[in-house]
Formats: sequence, structure tokens, C-alpha cells
Amino acid sequence: MPVRFGTLPDGQPVERIGIEGGGLRAAVLTYGAILQDLRLDGHAPPLVLGFERIEHYLDHSVFFGAIVGRYANRIANGRYSIEGRDYQADRHDRGHTLHGGRAGIDRQNWTLAAHGADFVTLALADPAGASGFPGNLSITCTYRLAEGELRVEFAARTDAPTLCNLAHHSWFNLDDGGSGDIGDHVLAIDAERYLPVDGTGIPTGEVRSVEDTPFDFRHPRQIGRAALYDHNFCLAGSRRALTRAARLEGARSGIAMEVWTTEPGLQFFSGDIAPRSVPGLGGRRYGRRAGLCLEPQIWPDAPNRPHFPQALLRPGETYRQVSSFRFSRS
Repeated sequence: MPVRFGTLPDGQPVERIGIEGGGLRAAVLTYGAILQDLRLDGHAPPLVLGFERIEHYLDHSVFFGAIVGRYANRIANGRYSIEGRDYQADRHDRGHTLHGGRAGIDRQNWTLAAHGADFVTLALADPAGASGFPGNLSITCTYRLAEGELRVEFAARTDAPTLCNLAHHSWFNLDDGGSGDIGDHVLAIDAERYLPVDGTGIPTGEVRSVEDTPFDFRHPRQIGRAALYDHNFCLAGSRRALTRAARLEGARSGIAMEVWTTEPGLQFFSGDIAPRSVPGLGGRRYGRRAGLCLEPQIWPDAPNRPHFPQALLRPGETYRQVSSFRFSRS
């Protein structure tokens, strides 16, 4: 049953919903549709970073476990056009729009639409004009647990042409996010190309081969600590059937996670942020690179790059995304 997790400054209650199935246990918050906790039977530490108080999510989170959008990742200068009309989205990240702006869907309190023992569905009505995006957008997000699998399913519809690019933004650590960083994790990404970026994280427009670069994860290798990663890996030229995108393995636990998705891009972020000043799950202290993000999505700044996969949603169409995080022991 849902339980009260806390209260937002405007008085809205935030609920926490627990689900269990297939050897996994998860907790989901209505605020931001956040995956607050995820555990695998036989492995005591959480597999994701999170907090135990709502005020810590409000003041100290970096999208921990949230659903981000309307447009996940960055739009250069927050400017874009749809069918000849120009729009200005909220600029809050070095002059650009990131993850939908300061009041993106990660900062909204979603509605509990349905839940059972092994799933929960949350819904959000994002109004026209929110953060500079046209059209009323109706979104559902379902978290579903199966045998060793966390499945994230999105659907969305609009009443006017708009951008729709949603992403699940968990920070993963398959050992323990409170004891060391993810540099020793072994990562493989099934991508031949990636997007170089400028000093503010905006793609240059080039689609570059990973060969002979620090971005070559075609064969499993340790992430290391020398390179900083916050880049899109180009999986495909458009949405496709559910396909494997990456595999991650903990250095000490032997726990592995495969990422499968319908999306054409995967953002790999190595978690290079300042340590959090408040405790995380179970009192853990999250230092630099305490977790990493593998975010299935459309490529960043696609509205300004016609040769990238596009994120335009029109009335009468339904946006759908499925991303699957599959856990096992090696």
C-alpha cells in the first residue's frame, strides 16, 4: 500500500509505493516519479542512489531516480522551432535547457494511477507552456518488476505539436554507493559512434567513431578515473525494437546489469559532481562518482540538428518507450 513519504512546500503529500517481484524490490515516489530504492535479493546494499527525506530530493538531488523531460538532456540556448514557429524553453544550465528546465517533470508530483504487487503506474498532465513547451502533454510511466528485470514503460499524447523525449535517470552503483566510486565497474556500450560536445555539454553536430578514443566501450573494460563522461552514445538512427544497449558489472559484487531499450541514444554520465552534503539511503555518504547514469533517450539538441533522430510528437500520435534494466550475478 502507498505510504506518506513527506509533504511538498505547497502542502501536496508525496507517496511512496513499494513493489516486489522476480527477486527485486523497489520503492517509487509520486514526486518526480522517482525510483527511490532498488534491491536485489541476496545483495544487501541498494543498487541506486537515493534519499530518505523529501527535502533532500528538493535541495540536494541531481535527478536521482527521476523521470526527466519534456526534453531529456540539453537544448542549445533553450531555442528550437516546430513547424516554422520559434520557441524559448527555460535556460538554467550554462545558458541551455537541461532535462526540461527548472520546473521539468522531475519536479512535479505525479498521480498514482494504478499499482499491484509488482508494478506501479504514475500519470502526469503537463500543461501547455510549461517551461516553454507547447501542447498539453499527458504522460504515464509504469515501473514493472519481472524475473531480475526492472522495466520502465512510457506513453504520452499531446493536443498540439510538441517535443517529447523522456528518460529514466537512476544513478547506479552495483557494489555500494556509500563505499567508493564506480571507476572499477566494467562497462560495455553497444555503440560504434558518439557525440562530441563543446565546453557546455552541447553536441558539436559531428557524429564520431568511438575507435581509438576513450569512448570505445565496444568491448567490456573498466571505466577508470581519468576521463569524464557526459556524452550520448549513438545506438541507432531511430526508435527500434527492444535491443541491448549496454552491460555494467560491479567490481566486487559480481552483479551485472544489462540495459535494453527502444531508444536511439544512451547518455553515459560518470557522476562527476561534488559530494552530497546530506546522507543517502541507509545513511550512506555519496562522494564524487558514487554512481553512474545510463539514460536511454533521443539524442541531445536534436531539435536543432536535423540529421539527428527527432523528438516531435503530434496530435493523434502516441509516444512510447520501453527501457529494461536486467540484473544477474556473474
